Amino acid sequence: MKKTRKLLALVLAVVFICSAFTACSGDGGKEENGKLKIGIVQLVEHVALDAATEGFKQAVIDELGEENVEFDFQNGQNDPQTCSTIANQFVSNNVDLIMANATPALQAASAATSEIPILGTSVTEYGVALELKDFNGTVGGNVSGTSDLAPLDKQAEMITEWFPEAKTVGLLYCSKEANSQYQVDVVKAKLEEKGIKTTLYPFSDSNDLSQICTTAADNSDVIYVPTDNTVAENTGIIDNICEPKKVPVIAGEEGICSGCGVATLSISYYDLGYTTGKMAVKILRDGEDISKMPIGYAETQTPKYNAQNCEALGITPLEGYQAIEAE
Repeated sequence: MKKTRKLLALVLAVVFICSAFTACSGDGGKEENGKLKIGIVQLVEHVALDAATEGFKQAVIDELGEENVEFDFQNGQNDPQTCSTIANQFVSNNVDLIMANATPALQAASAATSEIPILGTSVTEYGVALELKDFNGTVGGNVSGTSDLAPLDKQAEMITEWFPEAKTVGLLYCSKEANSQYQVDVVKAKLEEKGIKTTLYPFSDSNDLSQICTTAADNSDVIYVPTDNTVAENTGIIDNICEPKKVPVIAGEEGICSGCGVATLSISYYDLGYTTGKMAVKILRDGEDISKMPIGYAETQTPKYNAQNCEALGITPLEGYQAIEAE
C-alpha cells in the first residue's frame, strides 16, 4: 500500500510539473487560455478615437467570438513617449497584433517592431506619418490600416460656401502632429488659389493653445482646424475664445465640430474602426499578408453642422447639411 501511495504521489508530481511547464511556455502570442492577444495603443481618449476603438473591438468579436480574443487597451495620455513605452511592452508580451489608434501611436508601434502585424486607424496620411517616399496606398512590411482623411479640397470649399465674404482664414493646429501639418498645408494652398489670405497658427501643446487661438481669432474672419487630437481634447478652450469674438470655426471632423465648430465633413469613426477590425480578422484568422493590404478609407462623408454654435453666432445652416445629434 505504501509503495502504491508513493508511486501515485510521484505520478501526480510529474503531471503537475509538466502542466506548469506547458502553461509557462505558451503557444506563440496566445494567452494560456488559448485566446489571441491584441494590444491597443490609443493616443488619447476623446470621442472620435474612442469610437474607432469600440468599432475595432466589435468587429473582431463579431468575427472571432469574444471568448477567443483578449484585448489589452492602453491610453497614451496624448504623449508619444508613453505610446512608445506601451508599444514596446506589447512587443515584450508577444501580442498577436497591435492596433495603433492615431498617428503618434502608429509611429510608436512601427518603431517598436517590424514583425508583429500593426494596423493603424484614425491616421490621416500614412506616407506622412511614416515618412514614406513614393507612398502609393500600401505601406508594405508589417503595417496597414485605415485613414480618417476626408477630402481636403471639399473642406476648403466648405469655408468659402459658408462664408463667401471671408478674406482671412486662420489655420489652427498642433505642430507636433505631422498629419495636422499636412492637412493645413493642403487647405492653405486650396484657399490661396481662391485668393483668400491664410495664416498658420501652430501651437505646441494645450499649454499655449489659448494664447495662439486668441491671436488667431483676433486676426481671422474664419478659423479652420483639421483632424487634430490635441484640438479634439481641448475644444472647450477654442469655443470659449471664438464664440464671444463671433469667429466661426470649420472643423476637420465631427467630434471637434460638436465642441467648437460650425460645420464639418463628417465620417463615422466607429465604422472606420470596424473596418480596421475586419482587416485584423483577415490577418489573424485567414492568414492574409498584411504587407499587401492597401490603406482603407471611409466610404462616405456627411456634411454636418453644429446647431447650437450656429444659433449663437447668428448663422443660418446651409441646405444639404445635417445637424449633429446632441449627446
